[in-house]
Amino acid sequence: MRTNPTQYPVLIAEDNNEDFFSLKRAFKKLKISNPLYRCLDGDDTLDFLYQRGKYTPETAPRPALILLDLNMPGVSGHEILQIIKSLAVFKDIPVIILTSSAREKDIAESYRDGANSYLVKPVNFENFLDAIELLKDYWLSLVVLPQHGSNE
Repeated sequence: MRTNPTQYPVLIAEDNNEDFFSLKRAFKKLKISNPLYRCLDGDDTLDFLYQRGKYTPETAPRPALILLDLNMPGVSGHEILQIIKSLAVFKDIPVIILTSSAREKDIAESYRDGANSYLVKPVNFENFLDAIELLKDYWLSLVVLPQHGSNE
């Protein structure tokens, strides 16, 4: 039996507080009730995924979707994407690049490394809200995401 998509955990790897709070604000305004988990850098993201350090299975559930910034301190978003998509345990988790970089090199490299989508963060909040609404409609409503846990 599939769980309700609004219960799917969403991991946000974002070091910029302003961008994170804009995303939280957008989720609230759009009534996206999925549990949100935030990692501040690449090392923290890996700890969350591996449930190590300060993270346990209770505090770091397997995300159904990852929103990944490319420009983070420590291990970069590109490196995180490569790790996620190279390991069988994580490779089926959809990774959406959500970044300020519109550089063709970053876009091409992200898709080459297995990104499921690439979104450039709009500067204007209304445009950002529109982008997050489309993300919600597709990734958290329309598609069927792999279920992990009870019947693996």
